[in-house]
Amino acid sequence: MRILIVDDEPAIRKTTRIAVETVGHTAAEAPNALRALKAIEEASFDAVFLDLKLGSDDGLEVLAKLLKHQPSLAVVMFTAYANIATAVEAMRRGAFDFLPKPFTPDQIRAVLTKIEKTCALATRVRSLESQLAAESPPVSLESAEPATQRAIEIAFKAAASSANMLILGPSGTGKSVLAREIHHRSTRRDAAFVTVSCPSLSRELLESELFGHVKGSFTGAVNDTFGKVAAADGGTLFLDEIGEMPLEIQPKLLRLLQEREYERVGEATPRRADVRVIAATNRPLADEVTAGRFREDLFYRLNVICVTLPSLRDRPADRAAFADSYRRFFAARLGKKITGFTPAVDAAFAAYRWPGNLRELRNVIERAAILTSGETIELCDLPEEFGAKPDPALVVGARVTLDALEAEHIRRILAATRNLDEAARTLGIDPATLYRKRQKLGLG
Repeated sequence: MRILIVDDEPAIRKTTRIAVETVGHTAAEAPNALRALKAIEEASFDAVFLDLKLGSDDGLEVLAKLLKHQPSLAVVMFTAYANIATAVEAMRRGAFDFLPKPFTPDQIRAVLTKIEKTCALATRVRSLESQLAAESPPVSLESAEPATQRAIEIAFKAAASSANMLILGPSGTGKSVLAREIHHRSTRRDAAFVTVSCPSLSRELLESELFGHVKGSFTGAVNDTFGKVAAADGGTLFLDEIGEMPLEIQPKLLRLLQEREYERVGEATPRRADVRVIAATNRPLADEVTAGRFREDLFYRLNVICVTLPSLRDRPADRAAFADSYRRFFAARLGKKITGFTPAVDAAFAAYRWPGNLRELRNVIERAAILTSGETIELCDLPEEFGAKPDPALVVGARVTLDALEAEHIRRILAATRNLDEAARTLGIDPATLYRKRQKLGLG
């Protein structure tokens, strides 16, 4: 790594430089803030050791300028013991760590190892994000439909604020994609975007997932954990399908929204978190409030900015563009030359209701791209609900695995029902189980 050492004492700079270079890193020195900022503008650094009392310069101000220039920079503060509280404040403002003076070369090397591990983890995360992007077709947030255009414009106008937001719309309409884009357009873009899927866990586990727990607070709680709220501190907490959140947890979420406070499960110590909440649901929350299944005060706390994403059947002008985008993506991924759809497929798509919305369209075109043997997707490449003949390989009694039959059955039920609850009732399982099966089978 390349390290910048910023201290007004030559002896400190020399000692630190020797410790840095003995473990194979390179180092540059700056005796004051002006030289430090000039160095960071002229060259790239992985980390900075910065003195909190830098002559007449305030180390906290220098820290802010360094991080403004390079937000990912690992800045380690040097501080005298009397200034530990200030060092903690520096970490709150974005410093990576601090070392009290006098420090030893071993302490320098230990913090360098910590920075290396953190950088390696960040590189791995970027690699996984890049891999995920390559494996997932893009979802465009552009629209030719006025209602959808208006919803997206409102969302993007509100993105720069810290207002809580509520995104309504049927399952599969791109609510999570819009939420992530709102985060990227906000002042919190450099902090975490953390997702909690409300229907995926039991009440007890969902509460722990959100707020964390202390060891021994329930069966299986073998360690202290910090929840998703702590992970999202300074960033955005996305609550997917909040209409499924149990009533018992709703007051705790309300407290977080009103007072920025929460408690871990099994702990009475209040903790603070600065999170922006974006919630999404396919349920009409106003009706849920009337029915007593959702708290009215929580609804109004979330409903500061509300946008609704229409279903795919209400976006005929966009459907063809989405279908073509998915076709190009899956053709490239499969290494096939697929130039388009036959007129029969276009007609079938136009007549179909698309109960699963964009998610269903994606799955239909991925399946068709896999099955087609020509350069155009034909009606016989589509599922039978589009007028194609049923695939003889996926019927009861055929020589196929139970997993394949289950996947096909769940896919058809999801396509034929209005929401997750209705699909779960039809299948005879609870929504949380269906949610997990859908994720496992790649149907979500």
